[in-house]
Amino acid sequence: MTFITILILLIGISIAILRQVNQYEQGLMFTMGRFTGLRKPGWRVVIPVFQRMIKVDMRVKAVDVPQQQAITKDNISVGVNAVIYYKVSEADNAILKVEDFFFAVSQLAQTTMRNVVGEVELDELLAGREKISNKIRSIVDEASDEWGIKVQNVELKDVVIPANMERTIAKQAEAEREKRAVIIKAEGEVISADNMAKAADILSSAPGALHLRTLQSLNDLSSDQSNTVVFAMPIEVLRAFEKFGK
Repeated sequence: MTFITILILLIGISIAILRQVNQYEQGLMFTMGRFTGLRKPGWRVVIPVFQRMIKVDMRVKAVDVPQQQAITKDNISVGVNAVIYYKVSEADNAILKVEDFFFAVSQLAQTTMRNVVGEVELDELLAGREKISNKIRSIVDEASDEWGIKVQNVELKDVVIPANMERTIAKQAEAEREKRAVIIKAEGEVISADNMAKAADILSSAPGALHLRTLQSLNDLSSDQSNTVVFAMPIEVLRAFEKFGK
């Protein structure tokens, strides 16, 4: 046999028995159908016919959970969808203990999401998305732990509510804004009245203070020729007339 023939034969044998495990993967080795251990990244020898290797991606995966119809605790139909982030933490369990871990996690997330939404009222669902997401994550993570899956995060993307309920919520929000505006205006009037009362006490306690304040107001009004000035007689003058009457 020539050198080239031997080289080609060696290359063919290498291709047949060598398998590459990438840095982000782990390999499960099966010998005659039995699991015989994990293989770390690198080139690994796999004997054809007798052995087989299944490679598992260990990176974080983002799974879009399709929209689910659910009924809230206060009997309102909503559509909820989410995205779940998880990774395989134990490659052997992910292959040996569940047929298709990707499909299993997706189905588990869907059913869990419907159940959790059914336990809360609509207001709590809309206002507490983070709390609901954490609860879903905790349940899915605990249930999938035996599969070698670690759920890192769950995010609720959209909460779709009926059109008539949207109008009701909008009216409620508008009424709440009007209520806050009325309260703020009333509080402002109370503060203004209190300040005016204090100013009146100060002006009445100092002789001539009210007259000076009146002259200042007239001066401010005279700066604009379009203003019509109605002269207000100082209270001190009226008090002087009272003395003459006595």
